[in-house]
Amino acid sequence: MMMTNMAVSGRDKLLFTPGPLTTSMTVKEAMLRDLGSLDGEFLALVQSLRSRLLALGSYPRESYECVLMQGSGTYVVESVLSSVIPRDGKLMVMVNGAYGRRMAQIARIHGIALDLFELAENRKFTAEIVAERLAASSGITHVAVVHCETTSGMLNQVEEIGRVVSAANAIYIVDAMSSFGAIPIDMTGAHISFLISSANKCIEGVPGFGFVLANRHTLESAKGNARTLSLDLYDQWAIMESSGGHFRFTPPIQTLLAFEQALNELDEEGGVRARGERYRQNHRALCMGMKAMGFEAYLAEEDQSFIITSFRYPVDPRFDFSNFYAELWSLGFVIYPGKLSKDLCFRIGSIGRITTTEIDQLLRAIHSVLRQMEMLLPAAL
Repeated sequence: MMMTNMAVSGRDKLLFTPGPLTTSMTVKEAMLRDLGSLDGEFLALVQSLRSRLLALGSYPRESYECVLMQGSGTYVVESVLSSVIPRDGKLMVMVNGAYGRRMAQIARIHGIALDLFELAENRKFTAEIVAERLAASSGITHVAVVHCETTSGMLNQVEEIGRVVSAANAIYIVDAMSSFGAIPIDMTGAHISFLISSANKCIEGVPGFGFVLANRHTLESAKGNARTLSLDLYDQWAIMESSGGHFRFTPPIQTLLAFEQALNELDEEGGVRARGERYRQNHRALCMGMKAMGFEAYLAEEDQSFIITSFRYPVDPRFDFSNFYAELWSLGFVIYPGKLSKDLCFRIGSIGRITTTEIDQLLRAIHSVLRQMEMLLPAAL
């Protein structure tokens, strides 16, 4: 495994978040140039990125397309939902966290008929329960699920679910925002028509655009369905195809340059499986260290991804999360507050340009902060 410029500048905090995340210096430096949006070099870059993203999953070019879309991950999710579902379609959204709820909110805003299938935030979606729900439902044309629900760190069984969705003759949409680039996903075997992710997650680029890997036939059938102008997924693809990589509206040029370098570094590391293994080692070291200090993970181990982990607040009146967060921030470490609807948790990410060395530094900082808060610890690091 080759890691490029792990060190960040003295002013940067280490981000233990699910994205935006800590990036390499070389990814940052790739943004220090200008290109015109119609330059041949830039158009070639766009086409290269589209091909390389398909190649990451071994998705054959004759069957799949890659569409780049400006904006945050949510913009891209909204682009898919508002573009591919016809006016008489009906969407079933699986919800076991905030990002599933966000998809349902998008559907409501666009007037899309909705079947909300909701589980507790500590329960994962499996093929069995989805098959049962589909059998009891009527008129479902599209099904959407979040692969890694970063509300909790839950990993839903998207490949197994896909076979059930296909058997029900529905089109399958997967939000792989926090998993693509670290967890292999078999789009063909899982019958996924639209797979959505973002530049600033496991590929370790910077924010500014997301992308959709789409079954070409299903994408072509979405023509005329869009409910917006700027988020029209079909039109974005059609223009990119006909113009050799041209965006319909101003592209995030520097973000795309950074992303090219991020893909180079993913290749240098050994690809998706190698990156996933680094993240898995980070996660393992994190959980062992947190457990040693008395913290309890929110999810059962078998349901937990290695992308981000939710930890319950300690049952100790001296623990104050705002204080805890601020003290860690002052030491150079950034974690995430909780996003669960009921349980009090905070979240720590294992992804980005970090290794177990940085995880160990974070654990020592947490130990130091807890000591300042005069909390009793079952063990010292």
